[in-house]
Amino acid sequence: MPSLVIVGAQWGDEGKGKIVDLLTGQVEWVVRYQGGHNAGHTVVIGEEEFILHLIPSGVLRPGVRCVIGNGVVVDPAALVVEMDALAARGIDFTPHFHISDRAHLILPYHRAVEREAEKTKGTRKIGTTGRGIGPAYADKIARVGIRVGTLLDADLFRRVLTTNVEAMNYFLERLYGVCPSEAFSVDAIYDEYMGYAARLAPYIADTSLLVNRALDRGERVLFEGAQGTHLDVDCGTYPFVTSSSATAGGACTGSGVGPTRINRALGIVKAYTTRVGSGPFPTELTDQVGETLRQAGGEFGATTGRPRRCGWFDAVAVRYAVRVNGLSGIALTKLDVLDVFDALKICNAYRYKGELITEFPSDPLVLEQVEPVYEELPGWSGSVAGIASVDDLPKEARAYVDRIVELLGVSLDVLSFGVRRDQTVVLNNPLAL
Repeated sequence: MPSLVIVGAQWGDEGKGKIVDLLTGQVEWVVRYQGGHNAGHTVVIGEEEFILHLIPSGVLRPGVRCVIGNGVVVDPAALVVEMDALAARGIDFTPHFHISDRAHLILPYHRAVEREAEKTKGTRKIGTTGRGIGPAYADKIARVGIRVGTLLDADLFRRVLTTNVEAMNYFLERLYGVCPSEAFSVDAIYDEYMGYAARLAPYIADTSLLVNRALDRGERVLFEGAQGTHLDVDCGTYPFVTSSSATAGGACTGSGVGPTRINRALGIVKAYTTRVGSGPFPTELTDQVGETLRQAGGEFGATTGRPRRCGWFDAVAVRYAVRVNGLSGIALTKLDVLDVFDALKICNAYRYKGELITEFPSDPLVLEQVEPVYEELPGWSGSVAGIASVDDLPKEARAYVDRIVELLGVSLDVLSFGVRRDQTVVLNNPLAL
């Protein structure tokens, strides 16, 4: 049976939550494979809106097994809040919920380190959410992190925590000048996290084993990424990136399955471009056009509420995402947001020091200096939100979509033009072999 990885093909916020929710009607498992609760996936069902941060978007489909994979960093306080919020709205998912014992924990000192680091970076601020994601991944790579499974061994958790708290208190005082009176207490953290251990213990498992056995049985698995390609720690606009592997390759390392077990990769692509936080953004619009995009698209972070930076569609950036993810198709989202424009622009190349370049540069200092080369297309009258097929699109809207597909060189599998499940046209089912 087919398995599919879904990735953001821009800087995140492409509408992955809706597409995951749409496709989970065809799968038995959804696996979140990287990131933390800095992600925000918004799903609208009828008149209800759900914003998910850690739990996979498949949670809204009864009976679908939802997995937080080993590549995720977990703040147990945030997870418990999210679980309780879903339960309060009548979503009973816990019989089908699993957390990897190899996922790493976010601890209170991770949040403190991130906040202090952002205060000192000046013009090189990353623009993080301050939720401790980066420092938790740093500890993981430095081999001093604490994994979720360690919560099940109280003595081991206390021993490792004691060593880490001593080191972190010293680090915060000496590097950032944090007052010793604000030092973290081992006992306080231990007591708090043992409470989480009692709550989460029924869901902690070797999820790599569970998912691989499901694939052996022929069950369909959807791998859900957070953020987007250009925020990937290796392939993104470094250093203005997240701290995990947000590209399709991260699905393997972040869930414990081999690459031969994933059949396809679907890239989620917004019909224009946005990004949150600092970093280069060639097609950014800081004028009234950009503000119109922001307001029409509701471009405010689902996690932080921060206004997103908005700009025209950047085909150079998305072509790069097609390549590094090996995308088999794309889902084009939020086409309806462009209803309000008389004319539209697509960036099909950059100009750098007088030279025309068509490949996305790896150096962010180059990317900061490029000028987008645009082609202009006419807008359309009326709304696309009520169409039943692509044939119902106004000819100008169809021309806009076709030009994007031509520039990217990959098939259009899904077209989305609104927040609801029914505001979607599936041209090629990504889960059909």
